[in-house]
Amino acid sequence: MSVQGSESPAIVKVENLVKTFDGKTRAVDGASFEVREGEIFGFLGPNGAGKSTTINILTTLLPASSGKAEVCGFDIHKHPNEVRRSVGVVPQDYTADEDMTGLENILLCGDLYGIPRSDSRRHAGELLELVELQDAAPRKVSTFSGGMRRRLELACGLINYPKLLFLDEPTLGLDVQTRAAVWKYIRQLKSDYRMTLFVTTHYLEEADSLCDRIAIIDHGQIVKIGTPDELKAVVGGDVIVVGMKESEPDISADIAALERVKGVTKTGAEYRIKAEEGEEVSPRIIDLVRSKGFHVARISLTKPTLDEAYLELTGRTLREEESNRWAMASQRRTMRMSRS
Repeated sequence: MSVQGSESPAIVKVENLVKTFDGKTRAVDGASFEVREGEIFGFLGPNGAGKSTTINILTTLLPASSGKAEVCGFDIHKHPNEVRRSVGVVPQDYTADEDMTGLENILLCGDLYGIPRSDSRRHAGELLELVELQDAAPRKVSTFSGGMRRRLELACGLINYPKLLFLDEPTLGLDVQTRAAVWKYIRQLKSDYRMTLFVTTHYLEEADSLCDRIAIIDHGQIVKIGTPDELKAVVGGDVIVVGMKESEPDISADIAALERVKGVTKTGAEYRIKAEEGEEVSPRIIDLVRSKGFHVARISLTKPTLDEAYLELTGRTLREEESNRWAMASQRRTMRMSRS
């Protein structure tokens, strides 16, 4: 995965973006970030963190309460039509008409953009080949599997030759094989078409595998932006988790005094330890515990991951159950359709 250099121009510029619902609930809370031309930019966070709301604002589907944003060089408030013509969107929910064929759905999207049928029909054929749906093009969407529906949504989002493609949870509810296929198409859009892609996800593996840079968003705020390696580096070393049979007394200071230990936090009878070269430090921790007359119930060692980085930055792990009721209901609808 090649990371775009800092010299790449910004295709999205967001400054202090705020979206408030009911006059008090801040779905987006002062977000500021840039997306560089030609990169795959990830928005990583739990459901309800503000990812979809941000996309809806940037694609002019929702008005911002305050703040500034430019997309493809156009102010989203002053030039919404120009923004819409410049971008493509693959929403989280399925939008294709089930009573129409795959080809008819793509052509309808072209009509909505005002693209002449002579052009959209040719381009639709190319897109159907890209997502490997050319043989299914004459079939009604109601006969499509979940994976086929998602690939059709991707083709529809590309009909207007967008400079920037927004993908909101593009692999939600898909099986492993279909998810890998969608990843392949996303990488192909970047490499073959030099397209910029803005991807929201709560799948850690997806963000790590696909994205050149990732913005961690939580409670509507941008917590940290960086490459996957840069985000993992905030963990500050390997993570050793030691579960003890005894919760007291606290031996955090003794563990912290060991060579190459960089930090210790204690929760109940469990110690979370950051250390350099954890393979060498782990046996020393066990020896220390035993020398104090205590007992190790369990011990684990992990290299820095995005999950660990998220925990380090937000104080909690990225868990699906933290989503709000509306987001969960939307997910369940999408997942039911993806499995049909």
